[in-house]
Amino acid sequence: MLFLNIAQGSLEESRYYLILANDLGYGDTSKLLLDLEEVSKLLDSYINAIEKHR
Repeated sequence: MLFLNIAQGSLEESRYYLILANDLGYGDTSKLLLDLEEVSKLLDSYINAIEKHR
């Protein structure tokens, strides 16, 4: 389960850098943020399913 927590941390770090890149004017990151949100939902669902079956 530890690797899933690491994945969540990496996902949040990615979200931070995408927001920062957008704020600094490096480009529009809205599509990437939407993709990241989808990955976040999938990861959360996967974690919940694993915990439910433990």
